[in-house]
Amino acid sequence: MSPEKYLEMAIAMPLNQILAEHPICRDFFMNLRLTDLDWNLPLMQALDRTDQDAINEFCLDRGMILREFSLFLETFSKVATDAAAIRSLTIIGGHGKSGEPEMPRWTARVGEIVSIVGPTGSGKSRLLADIECLADADTPTGRRIHIDGREVSEKQRFDMEGKMVAQLSQNMNFVMDLTVREFLEMHAGSRMTRDAEHAIARCFDCANDLAGEKFTSDTKVTQLSGGQSRALMIADTAFMSSSPVVLIDEIENAGIDRRQAIKLLAQKEKIVFISTHDPLLALSADKRIVIRNGGISRIIETTSEEKNCLDAIEKLDTTLLRLRNQLRHGYEITMHTVTGEE
Repeated sequence: MSPEKYLEMAIAMPLNQILAEHPICRDFFMNLRLTDLDWNLPLMQALDRTDQDAINEFCLDRGMILREFSLFLETFSKVATDAAAIRSLTIIGGHGKSGEPEMPRWTARVGEIVSIVGPTGSGKSRLLADIECLADADTPTGRRIHIDGREVSEKQRFDMEGKMVAQLSQNMNFVMDLTVREFLEMHAGSRMTRDAEHAIARCFDCANDLAGEKFTSDTKVTQLSGGQSRALMIADTAFMSSSPVVLIDEIENAGIDRRQAIKLLAQKEKIVFISTHDPLLALSADKRIVIRNGGISRIIETTSEEKNCLDAIEKLDTTLLRLRNQLRHGYEITMHTVTGEE
């Protein structure tokens, strides 16, 4: 949409209609302390009916507010559009810890799940970090990351508002004393989420489905367990984040339904990279990157035989999950518990 179209929108469209499509615009008016506007009117008419002293407080006039508001609309709408348009990410190889060259070039596409495997300390987290910062031969590995086959501009790399990559780390700590609902409302507003109420409800329900232990919308985020926190952030990333690339570090330790979480993210038109030691997750991915001595040594497409092995692996995983739940609830483990027999 051209700048003129955003100006026309700001002039003609009632404010409540604009806010419904772009909730973050409420922050624009809060920053100017214009909170008593008639939201049923277009901006200029609403400004005519408000206290002129409030308008003059920041040395602005009606025309200046209109121009600033249309620029605000244009900026944040472009952020959302640019992020959603990404279709592929290419890793251009650098070198391993001993300086040996790694695989020269490899591309992942939207909707793909890519696992990253290798021994502890091999460099899996370093690869995630290179992708997160959209490396340009300026990290210890010398890797470069291209988006849609092109180099990434400085603005794209360091633009915090339109961040292309979302990372879910092993350790998550909340510092804001908000309820789960307040947290989701804040994210919905900052990300210009359409139909925010519906998105918030879906996020909450999805997080509870993923978490091992249920929580309420009134629970403080600082009271959530590690698994509950990770479940909340995965749901938030799936339903409200515009970042098209998602990085997950060792989700098997999070105490959530990890396979459901990965499938959910992949269905949301995102590229998912997951560092893991878990065979269930590694083989559930479309491809896996093998890391040795800091470098990418091999890319393996999951074979049909490997997919067939998943049934047996899932049965083992179900047994382990049952044993974990028995232990959590204070029961003794017996051979009947292990075998699942009555």
